[in-house]
Amino acid sequence: MAALQSLAFSSSVSHRPRQTPILSGMVVGAVHRSAQSSFSGQPLRLQNPCCTQRRSSQVRRLGITMMVKPTIQFIQGTDEQTIPDVKLTKSKDGTNGMAIFSFEQPSVFDSSGEVGDITGLYMIDEEGVLQSVDVSAKFVNGKPSRIEAKYVMRTPREWDRFMRFMERYANVNGLQFVKK
Repeated sequence: MAALQSLAFSSSVSHRPRQTPILSGMVVGAVHRSAQSSFSGQPLRLQNPCCTQRRSSQVRRLGITMMVKPTIQFIQGTDEQTIPDVKLTKSKDGTNGMAIFSFEQPSVFDSSGEVGDITGLYMIDEEGVLQSVDVSAKFVNGKPSRIEAKYVMRTPREWDRFMRFMERYANVNGLQFVKK
């Protein structure tokens, strides 16, 4: 939870300076007359309940934290229920790496005819989406039995981003890292 809180407080949303002055608890709106409109309104003043409860001159800033369950999808909008085996490789100089996902009897085969075609590997968490189109299906006796997907990381930044996703995904799904 500490990692999520530090992300929320380091975001540009929570630390963006206010451009407009604080108007002592009042929300002010104005109605402008237009030459093409017959509407003639009055300025509107509403009490803002969050500002009237302020103590002295303190301004309370709240960070916005979006909680998204880390998930993997092959068809956008349809979560994969099967937990994959993941193998990681990294170059000796640490500049690039690859993750190979192996899904035995994935649930996407049960629903792919109903909701659409497999369009790629989508790894979704609160930071966004990581995706790869390097996905292949393995067939046994004419029936799909396994999906393998590769995600290539070409920079240390991409590696770090992938590892943050995998840490979240592992925590939710009870996975652990085993170094061989």
